[in-house]
Amino acid sequence: MSDPVRVAFIGNSLPRRCGIATFTTDLQQAVQLARPSMETAIVAMTDHGQSYNYPPAVTIQIRDGSPGDYLSAAAALNASQPDVVCLQHEFGIFGGEAGAHILLLLARLTMPVVTTLHTVLADPTPAQREVMAAIINLSAKLIVMADKGMELLRTVYRVPTDKIEVIAHGIPDFAFVEPDAAKAKLGFGGRSVVLTFGLLSPNKGIEVMIDAMPAIREGRPDAVYVVLGATHPNLVREQGEAYRESLQARARALGVEDHVIFLNQFVDLPTLLDFIAMCDVYVTPYLNEAQMTSGTLAYSFGLGKAVVSTPYWHAGELLAGGLGVLVPFGDSGALGREIAGLLTDPERRNGIRQRAYAASRSMIWSRTAERYLAAFASVSRQSPPLRIVARPEQRRRDHRTTPAMRTNHLMAMCDDTGLFQHAVHAVPDRSHGYCVDDNARALLLALALEASGEQALPAPLASRFSAFVQHAWNPDAGRFRNFMGFDRRWLEDRGSEDSHGRTLWALGECARDGNDRPRQTWAAGLFAAAFPVVETFGSPRAWAFALLGLDGYCAARPGDLGAERLRRMLANRLITLLAAVEAPDWVWFEEGLSYDNARLCQALIVTGKAMGEPAYVRAGLRTLRWLMAQQTGATGLFRPIGTAGFFDRRQAPEPFDQQPVEAAAAISACLAAWRSDGDPAWHTDAARAFSWFLGANDLSVSLVDVETGSCRDGLHPDRANENRGGESVVSYLLGLAEIRQLARLTDGLATRLSRLA
Repeated sequence: MSDPVRVAFIGNSLPRRCGIATFTTDLQQAVQLARPSMETAIVAMTDHGQSYNYPPAVTIQIRDGSPGDYLSAAAALNASQPDVVCLQHEFGIFGGEAGAHILLLLARLTMPVVTTLHTVLADPTPAQREVMAAIINLSAKLIVMADKGMELLRTVYRVPTDKIEVIAHGIPDFAFVEPDAAKAKLGFGGRSVVLTFGLLSPNKGIEVMIDAMPAIREGRPDAVYVVLGATHPNLVREQGEAYRESLQARARALGVEDHVIFLNQFVDLPTLLDFIAMCDVYVTPYLNEAQMTSGTLAYSFGLGKAVVSTPYWHAGELLAGGLGVLVPFGDSGALGREIAGLLTDPERRNGIRQRAYAASRSMIWSRTAERYLAAFASVSRQSPPLRIVARPEQRRRDHRTTPAMRTNHLMAMCDDTGLFQHAVHAVPDRSHGYCVDDNARALLLALALEASGEQALPAPLASRFSAFVQHAWNPDAGRFRNFMGFDRRWLEDRGSEDSHGRTLWALGECARDGNDRPRQTWAAGLFAAAFPVVETFGSPRAWAFALLGLDGYCAARPGDLGAERLRRMLANRLITLLAAVEAPDWVWFEEGLSYDNARLCQALIVTGKAMGEPAYVRAGLRTLRWLMAQQTGATGLFRPIGTAGFFDRRQAPEPFDQQPVEAAAAISACLAAWRSDGDPAWHTDAARAFSWFLGANDLSVSLVDVETGSCRDGLHPDRANENRGGESVVSYLLGLAEIRQLARLTDGLATRLSRLA
């Protein structure tokens, strides 16, 4: 597709009174002005019990609580075939739990979706995380308005950097003017004016500003605080004007009722610009940091106002470097001092104004529109996004058989040093001690449980795995040790290349993990010390493990050029191996297959997506399809490559011993492929590999005890291996975590879509 010629915007629309409505309307108009030949339209969300006299740009209306409206809108969009749909997402504007009704629409669209996320939650509820994960998968590109939004998407939601773009909130192109004329026009001549604009609600911190007014009035007796904006419609429906009346009573109690003026109105854009133009100081005293976007902040900043704000995420970024003044949350004393200081120091106030106005020129709507147009054009060159539409009844059936997450056996296999390597039946075997391989895998599991919404492992246990990895580091050799005896003595001064790579993988994922900042910093530092030696390694699996670690590390530390160079080098090495060995009947990197085979494919897929290298992704998908064919028995069951004798292209594979690590690798790789190209066959392959644990294997023997979470060490030709060691239990639990997360995303949402439809 060439540059898009038809774009549909989904969101609220004026004359509905809210910030999303203003933003959607402004964005649609700016894009239309930037490309007059383009066809633009708005799909407007209408809140419960309301009706609006929408402008002609609104071609479809959706009642937020009506599932049928979402389905009808999807059908109408598919019939009119816009080139791109641009969704404005905020949890509060769509119906269903956590706004899940919007998925009814998105899951059925046949064109790419670009989603602007007006809120990115650092600590979402399970329902919010589920809906957000689906929107991320259904979107070809995500747009946020602050760098903090990109950071949270990368760390909390594991979104590749190349899928995210930061585009600042647009602003009107308004001249830099002195406030006197606007003050005279609006009846505030001769007054020092402090302004807040927006829908009135308790999270805005107006109480704090009212509490600051006595100090401000003492420094500037002519000061007046203008609170411009209607009470939020939802608040009016719930409690009328009780909140506004409580604020007025607060001003009276403080004796500043003549210096606090409430204007209960939602004004049009020209009137709003007059009000902003007439203020001397604009204030946003919001009460908590989790405010990703503020249109009122952007507008006042863009008109060259001296802004005083609490350091919520948007303000903290926009006003940094002397472009405004930041005060602590809830601190009326600091707020009063800073505003009084600006009102009595015109030179300082005007300096801030001029710097803010100059910095804001890149945010005017015409430039914002051009950046959106570039984002729209770019999605036509990407793979189609995943659609959650395939066989919901099959997914429901799979979900009912997915075991609960049980970690009893894992915890029994650990002591105060770490995870034991082996077990005799289900009893830990101390004679074989520990290894960094298994403790790195266990750290990966701890991270996976935290990220997927499962009950986290006890904090001391996760810390124990980290401590084992730290202790394994041998700075003199520049390598990780692997094997440790039960007496806590290392049995070597360096481990294998593969164990080093696997440890880097765990550290890279830990560096990306945003839930524990000190642990994140530790992991990134140790990764940085340990990754350079990988350049000298000759093991393809060590390269693959390191690439999986680099995926996390480079997301956490995007400026590390050495890591980026190594990532490209290792990926190119795998591509070179493939080119040298591949034949029509042998689509692989080596002359034989051994262990953890699918990790090579997975490494190329995730690396290609992160680096924007389609050739890496294609190679990973091609080799994984071939590998999964080799790992399918005559009856269609998953049959991992047997370890009794790894095979090469000149002989048939050994069917036994089959080990859990292979099933876990296949699950991860297939789901990486599924996230890459959306082919539902990958979901089927992942489910088939997981079913191997539950008895869908050559012996029809379940390898797991679902009540304790233990897993047998593998399949012999005539029986299961009854020992249940560290590698096996972690492999099973990693596979289970991924399958349960997949079930929550696809089965839960598909069931909901089916029920709502």
